Amino acid sequence: MRSWLLSTMLALVATSAVAGEAAKAPPAAAASPPPETSALPAPKGTCTNPDPLGVARTVEIDTTGGPGFGMEHYKAYDFLQDKEVVLTFDDGPQVGTTTAILDALDAECTKAIFFSLGKMALGLPEIIRDVAHRGHTIGTHTWSHQDLRKKSDQEAKDEIEKGISGVRRAVGGPISPFFRYPYLRDSAATLAHLQSRNIAMFSTDADSFDFKRQTPEKLVENIMKKLEKRGKGIVLMHDIQPHTAKAMPALLAALKAGGYKVVAMKASTELTTLAEYDAMIEKDVKGLPAAGSERPISSVVKTVPN
Repeated sequence: MRSWLLSTMLALVATSAVAGEAAKAPPAAAASPPPETSALPAPKGTCTNPDPLGVARTVEIDTTGGPGFGMEHYKAYDFLQDKEVVLTFDDGPQVGTTTAILDALDAECTKAIFFSLGKMALGLPEIIRDVAHRGHTIGTHTWSHQDLRKKSDQEAKDEIEKGISGVRRAVGGPISPFFRYPYLRDSAATLAHLQSRNIAMFSTDADSFDFKRQTPEKLVENIMKKLEKRGKGIVLMHDIQPHTAKAMPALLAALKAGGYKVVAMKASTELTTLAEYDAMIEKDVKGLPAAGSERPISSVVKTVPN
């Protein structure tokens, strides 16, 4: 993709760029989501774009046995067709940046996978619930982003399972049996554990390296070059990065201009948690109802005539 085209796209979407650096997430959960009322507008994620990038197709994954996706590490299931991409984001949720990315995805009526950290999700449950509300797939990325190869087998299992319990607790609803390793570093013991839990593993085909400081223009250029080289792929990004949030409208515009199509991924079954880890993470839960006590807010609070 030529640099002049990218610059033009960025200029067109500059008004939707997120401003400033994102605040750090608090160590424990923040406020609950705002009450639903009968006067609320149409749900976020409703497509109003007459000519969107959209979603070309949705694939449903049977995660039995823990299949792997992403040709950088797992080469058995190359399911994408030419010019197809899967958009993925790691490490969130985060204040400001995650919402800006969601808004950009909504503007193009397209979907992504968010691999959330358990600790971050419990710290910002209203944001991860917004991810779910807008119809995106939610997977997990451990509890606190540790390099599992440097942990004992038990410590690595704890990181995985606490992450699952934390994300599921924060979402307050189903999550997908999709997992991405921090640093993309797996191990024999953790692979066996994920396979025994029927959790699919995700690597990447096009790593944005957006954790490195770079301009939004350069980020878009780098991603498009990698996609053009492979012709398709699972794209790895991070929804905690301000420059990624700023670049998202231009990236989606570049994908559309380049003839790329977005593929959404979902699982045929939801991910179940393990009771011992549900109990373990309760000390980190603040401001959320006790497990099992949630009711839809609309059944508790509603607007009535004055």
